[in-house]
Amino acid sequence: MSKIAVLTNSSSYLTAAELNRLDIKTFPDVVMMGATEYFEGISWQSQIEFYQFQQTAKPALTTSQVAIGVIDEYLHELAKAGYTDVIFVAISAGISGLVSSLTALANEVPIKLHVWDTKIAARGAGNQALLAAELVHANKPVEEILTQLAVLRASTDVRFVVDDIKHLQRTGRLSNGAALLGSLLNIKPMLTFDDGKIIAIGKERQMTRAWKKIQENLNTVIATVDYPLRVTILDANNPKLAERWIAELTAMAPDLIIEHSIIGPYIGVHTGEKAMGVIWARDYQSLV
Repeated sequence: MSKIAVLTNSSSYLTAAELNRLDIKTFPDVVMMGATEYFEGISWQSQIEFYQFQQTAKPALTTSQVAIGVIDEYLHELAKAGYTDVIFVAISAGISGLVSSLTALANEVPIKLHVWDTKIAARGAGNQALLAAELVHANKPVEEILTQLAVLRASTDVRFVVDDIKHLQRTGRLSNGAALLGSLLNIKPMLTFDDGKIIAIGKERQMTRAWKKIQENLNTVIATVDYPLRVTILDANNPKLAERWIAELTAMAPDLIIEHSIIGPYIGVHTGEKAMGVIWARDYQSLV
């Protein structure tokens, strides 16, 4: 009889209530200021606190992956507790080395470790973790869980806009167009994930114009899919704008499932403050 645990990154930005309800374990992602380590969800208690810290941090902040030794120790504890399998729902291998490290670790631990690359981050990864945990609670086998995760991942897309491109350029997470975008003043780059990597797909002069473009993209999706959509509005300490986008989206498409989440410290190191994002995917609850 299988006993399955679900693990994920703190940068999946699941709420404490969701983690507790579904027994999901998160590991704090690491933010670095020089040689000093800070831990998401521990070192700062709010978005405001983190982004204020980011403004004055010297040297500028970078990120590092969760210590594999910490995960290794926890996996041994799970094995002792009778777990047979672990599904680690990880943020994209295109922006973090964790998937690679976990894949190597899988051969060294006394438990079956299934490493799932979400090919996205933030709540896009979080909803995949929720799906995995819901299916575990429904007593589904690992193979079925991974199959449903693949369905959800394939339906997932994102558009996000950064207020200042400098953070993505500095941290090396932008896979294309950095030189062009960096040479332009007062530009709001339009970004997405392509095969797990962040790429630029356009640019606008104003955030309002970027939002209109995102709405056009989303309307095209709404018109073509035959399943319920869940849409997540994300903000990097930009809650008033997030509220406005949610209100406009609700009026535009009242049948959508709309939720609000954050761009927290680990992802915010790369996006900077005031970034906004919209993630859409099949409603994960329709796959349970």
